[in-house]
Amino acid sequence: MNRFDGGVFLENIEWFDESGRELVHRLPEKGSGEIKLGAQLTVRESQAAVLFYQGKACDGFGPGRHTLKTMNLPILTKILSIPWRGDSPLRAEVYMVNLKCFTNLKWGTRNPVAFRDSELGLVRLRAHGVFNIQIIQPILFINSLVGTMAELTTDSVEAYLKRVIVSRFNDYLGEKLDTLVNLPGKFDELSEALQARLEKDFSRFGLQLSDLYITSITPPDEVQQAIDDQSRLSAIKDMDKFMQMKAAMAMEKAAGAQGESGAGLGMGMGLMLPGMFVEALKKNSDSNGTAGRKTVSCPDCANAISPDARFCPLCGHQVVVMCQCSECGKNISPKARFCPQCGAPVHKKAAAASCGKCGAENLPNSMFCNQCGERI
Repeated sequence: MNRFDGGVFLENIEWFDESGRELVHRLPEKGSGEIKLGAQLTVRESQAAVLFYQGKACDGFGPGRHTLKTMNLPILTKILSIPWRGDSPLRAEVYMVNLKCFTNLKWGTRNPVAFRDSELGLVRLRAHGVFNIQIIQPILFINSLVGTMAELTTDSVEAYLKRVIVSRFNDYLGEKLDTLVNLPGKFDELSEALQARLEKDFSRFGLQLSDLYITSITPPDEVQQAIDDQSRLSAIKDMDKFMQMKAAMAMEKAAGAQGESGAGLGMGMGLMLPGMFVEALKKNSDSNGTAGRKTVSCPDCANAISPDARFCPLCGHQVVVMCQCSECGKNISPKARFCPQCGAPVHKKAAAASCGKCGAENLPNSMFCNQCGERI
């Protein structure tokens, strides 16, 4: 809403911004006018006014009521301007400048920005935020951005200013941030430093960047999932206990399932869970069962084996001795005539005992047949 009473009478000039979005408003709105000598100008506390007379900014006005001085005299000016079809060549206009702080102006990346993360590699980020601006040099602002427009709103300058912010933000983020993992807790630090970097860009238009906030920096969905997975792994200190807990929870859930789907789930878990427990039980057995037991060495490869083992798990050597080669000490089966290791003929210390009932050959000095159980 504005008030500009012209004609042959003195003007009473004032302006109200009902939209809340106007930065500058010109009076009169349709070009320049014949503001007369003695016109009254009322400026509010949140405003400033600049009088342009004969094409130049001749005076600035703060809050209060002011009397304007021009060479346009009431009635007389109309007579003198007859050669110009009644229009006085002494043109004048008043630009009303809104000095309030314009808040909640939004900025953000239209397209994802490439960022080289030290841990995640090259990722594309989107960033958004808000900023507040205020006019601190009215004449500079009018001459650099407004020109001869009748009005200028925040919508007209917001698009340009947010592109400036995004441009500075891209450079600053690459200089100061090494990885997105360290991003939480740094939004305030990034916002303050970015605001300081943008002060010169705004001040050359007579604007002040009052505040700037970064509300979000979001990577793609797959990168967010990778960060979440890394956080979960860092929170799990004992993977074995975690797997045992998950397996127990799955068994409990499968036991409570009903119907065919529940039965199928229970059967599937029944097939999967033994394999899941093997590793944990094996580690538990190794740490508790065999830690204090004595071991023996394999006579062939010297590997440490359990005293109850019949074969070496490393080389397959038979630990239970039936007959040994007199040359190399290799174990020999009862019916072997030559050593499989060195080829030496076997010289048995005692003849193999034969069963009188079934005729089976037994180990030397055997008291019972290993085939039919009869006493030899």
